[in-house]
Amino acid sequence: MQSMQMQPLTSKELDYIMDSISNEDLLIKQCAATVASSQNPNIQQACRSYIESMEHHLDMLVQSLQQHQQVAPMQLPQ
Repeated sequence: MQSMQMQPLTSKELDYIMDSISNEDLLIKQCAATVASSQNPNIQQACRSYIESMEHHLDMLVQSLQQHQQVAPMQLPQ
């Protein structure tokens, strides 16, 4: 059985992951603001559900970065 070895992420992939983290964080904040300002329990519950889902996505993105950190090439100071 051949084992798959992780390859370092490209700068484009890192940029995509960082943009995704930023987007998920923004959506979490917007949903939290909606929960705080809404009087409708259905809207509040829907936003709380979205927040839970987005927090899961955020955790997955951060874990992905942490897993690839081990194989990232060392960058020499300039």
